[in-house]
Amino acid sequence: MNGLDLLSILSGLSLILILILNMKLTLTKNFKKQSPPGPKPLPVIGNLHILNLKRPYQTMLELSKKYGPIFSLRMGPKTVVVLSGYETVKDALVNYSEQFGERARIPIFERIFEGKGIVFSHGENWKITRRFSLTTLRNFGMGKRVIEERILEECHHLIQVFESHQGELPFEISTIMSASVANIIVSILFGKRFDYKDPQFLRLLHLIGENIRLAGGPSITIFNMFPVLGFLLQDLKRVLRNRDELFSFIRTTFLKHLRKLDKNDQRSFIDAFLIKQQEEKDKSDDYFNNDNLVALVSNLFAAGTETTSSTLRWGILLMMKYPEIQKKVHNEITEVIGSAQPRIEHRTQMPYTDAVIHEIQRFSNILPMNLSRETTTDVIFKNYYIPKGTEVITLLTSVLQDQTQWEKPCTFHPQHFLTKEGKFIKRDAFLPFSAGQRMCAGESLAKMELFLFFTSLLQKFTFCPSPGVSNSDLDLTPDIGFTTRPQPYKICALPYF
Repeated sequence: MNGLDLLSILSGLSLILILILNMKLTLTKNFKKQSPPGPKPLPVIGNLHILNLKRPYQTMLELSKKYGPIFSLRMGPKTVVVLSGYETVKDALVNYSEQFGERARIPIFERIFEGKGIVFSHGENWKITRRFSLTTLRNFGMGKRVIEERILEECHHLIQVFESHQGELPFEISTIMSASVANIIVSILFGKRFDYKDPQFLRLLHLIGENIRLAGGPSITIFNMFPVLGFLLQDLKRVLRNRDELFSFIRTTFLKHLRKLDKNDQRSFIDAFLIKQQEEKDKSDDYFNNDNLVALVSNLFAAGTETTSSTLRWGILLMMKYPEIQKKVHNEITEVIGSAQPRIEHRTQMPYTDAVIHEIQRFSNILPMNLSRETTTDVIFKNYYIPKGTEVITLLTSVLQDQTQWEKPCTFHPQHFLTKEGKFIKRDAFLPFSAGQRMCAGESLAKMELFLFFTSLLQKFTFCPSPGVSNSDLDLTPDIGFTTRPQPYKICALPYF
């Protein structure tokens, strides 16, 4: 073989190598650009024409049946990626926690909170605020015996209100339930509880409740797609007016706290923040400033009220709908607790009641679309390319109703959490508090509240529909809103003996 032949062979091998590298680069490039499938969008409006604006999560559930567990939607001019089903959602939230770890910039919440607080904040502000909040809430008893005593005190006040309706007189419970649950987080935030008839307290609950309802309505959904239309939308103006009134109350409250501030006698969450603010006064005021305090307190107030009170209202509605299940809960309470004060330590001895409470949470599906995430970097997830800055909806309703995980996903069925022997069993797909680094900060408090409120009420009362309404007439269709509350209903609270 002469030098010319060797040169030809080397040239040929080099050419083949270059071709192979080019093919690999092309395939990699094409692979990275393989976007999730989805329905064909129309110009300007995207997929708006197929979206159920009152309950968009229902449209997303249907689309997942056609396009699979990962698909894209055009919400106006913006592309949103939806993750559906237990395996996909859990993988994203836990194994890709950093990549899907930012909070999406949803126009309505950006207008309300301007990136401050804990729920809708971003980046370093979220990390620092969350760390401070968790530490401070624990210091004030979250998850500890001291907060159990506060919950039991509130249960006592709530029971007295129920008893005042004299059994057979029907009454509506949404306001009183919100007030009772709110007093737990309020006692931490402000250092006191409110009387249920306090007009200021009732006004604050109304402001929060109305904004949660409006934030999930069709008008605000349109605003989130087309913020430029905001000036036309009355619901947006009402949301911002409500926000201003709520924020004004919080500012007035923390100014009162500031005048009586004692570093050695911290009476509330607000006191702890103001003391931290003074300690950090020579540093940057990016985090411990007044605006962040107002947003943070409003976040904790709303989050600590809405989900738990709505879940308890679902619980009472479901007990009326299924009296045979209510009877079994009564029997277990009688057997385990009797007439004693329910305590959190009783939970492990009450597998059926515990299963019922878990099933109430699963069935009520309080936050069906979770809180939207945003990718922090370009991500290859399940062979699909999702660019940095993409809004990602982790569809919790698809997890809580996943047919591969639940025997009867669309039915209220406490046996989902029981073995054949009647023992309580944890389920991996039970994710009402989400998962990963953005999971609910108040999970331990909510679990304690749900058990103690539910068992305290069922220990004292049998719940029945209003006279003339049968349990089969009770409507389980959720109301419209950012969370899935039950529709308003009346109850009769008969003394249970």
